[in-house]
Amino acid sequence: MSPARFLLPFAALAALHGPVSAEPIEPKVQQTVVEDDGVRIEELKVRGQTQRLVVRPKAGGKEYEIIPADGARNMSQAAGASRGAAGQRVWNVLSF
Repeated sequence: MSPARFLLPFAALAALHGPVSAEPIEPKVQQTVVEDDGVRIEELKVRGQTQRLVVRPKAGGKEYEIIPADGARNMSQAAGASRGAAGQRVWNVLSF
């Protein structure tokens, strides 16, 4: 049996699936902004999971972040936040 005959099924299989890329597939990132007269809400989703939710009041008031319920956020970033803090508001005191 010749080597070319052995490789023929693999060549046909590669043609069906297209070229193989060595680059990693990037995750789907979606940024959504909802705005009305009183507030602007910015949401960041990666792979369909909410990573960040920021509420910015327009009439004064300080912006705050809502901790996602799925535990996507690193809890060590939120001052005083614990695992039971999902859905709670967090104000960033020091941001650089």
